[in-house]
Formats: sequence, C-alpha cells, structure tokens
Amino acid sequence: MSDEVRFFGGPLDGRVQELGDDAVPGAVIRHIHLHGGPKIETRYELGLSEDGWEYRVAATRHEPERDNLR
Repeated sequence: MSDEVRFFGGPLDGRVQELGDDAVPGAVIRHIHLHGGPKIETRYELGLSEDGWEYRVAATRHEPERDNLR
C-alpha cells in the first residue's frame, strides 16, 4: 500500500505525489532546478503529521553564476 505526500515550500510547494511503501521519516530528497541562471538545489525532509506524509523544505543552495567566479 502506498500513500500520498504533499510538498511544502520551495519550487515544489503544493505538489502531491505517490509515496512508496518504504517511506522513512527524516529521509531527505534533493530537487535541482536548472535554468538560464545558477543551479538551485532544494532539499526536502520527509515527515509524518496529523494530516499525513509531508516533505518540508530543509535547505536551499544557490551556485554562483559562472561570470561571478574568480
């Protein structure tokens, strides 16, 4: 049996998707957003609340643009 998980915060805010049977509270996933600017990495931590499973933003990291590197 699988459940659904909802994302809170970051670029995936509001997304709902299927969660596998092997869900473990505290597990962290990464979402990497690539576009014309710097790479943005957002980490989501899995938790279980009264409303069900949820991924909450744990941290976001921005890489500097190549033009700004020295």
